Amino acid sequence: MISVLPASRADRTSADASATAWALAARGGDPEAAEHFVRALHGDVLRYVTHLSGDPQTAHDLTQDTFARAFGSLHRFEGRSSARTWLLSIARRAVVDSLRRAAVRPRIADAVDWRLAQEQAQQRGLPGFDDGVALLDLLETLSDERREAFLLTQVVGLSYEEAAGFLGCPVGTVRSRVSRARMALDRLLQAAEAAAAPAA
Repeated sequence: MISVLPASRADRTSADASATAWALAARGGDPEAAEHFVRALHGDVLRYVTHLSGDPQTAHDLTQDTFARAFGSLHRFEGRSSARTWLLSIARRAVVDSLRRAAVRPRIADAVDWRLAQEQAQQRGLPGFDDGVALLDLLETLSDERREAFLLTQVVGLSYEEAAGFLGCPVGTVRSRVSRARMALDRLLQAAEAAAAPAA
C-alpha cells in the first residue's frame, strides 16, 4: 500500500535535490544513479497516474511508460526544474496519450453487462480499498483543473509554487482551485455521511 500523505517540506526539498542529482548522474551513464532515481520517484509517479487516469489497473503500465519516456529523453534533462516536476510532466503526457488511445479503441466484452463484469473483477478486501474507491469517486466529481491541483498538492505533495509552475498558472489560482476542491469534497462527504446515518 502506498501512502498518500505528503512528506514535510524540508524532507521533500532534500528528496527533490537528491532525485535531481541522481537524474543528472544517470544522464551521464551511471546505472546505480538511474536505479536510485527510479526508486526515489516511483511512488510519486504511481500515485499521480493512478488518480489522473482514474484507472488503478493501468497505473503500473503508465508508470513504466513514464520512466521509459524519461530515460529516452534523459539526455535533454539539464536540472533547471526538479527531476520530480520534470518526471510528472512526462507522466501527465503518458496519461493523456493513454486516454486518447483508449477513446478510439473499441471495447469488447463477452458479458452482457460489461460494466458489472469489470466491477466484479476489481480486487476487494484490501486494507483501505473501500476508502480508496470512495476517494476516487469523490475526486471524479471535481473539474479537471481542481482535481489536478488537489492531487499535485495534497496527494503528490508539491508545494503550491511547484504546482503553479507545473500547471503554468499563478500560485493564487492553484490555491483557489485547491480550496474549492476541499470545500466540494467536504460537502460531498457530509452529504454521504448524512445519507448513511439513517441506514445505521
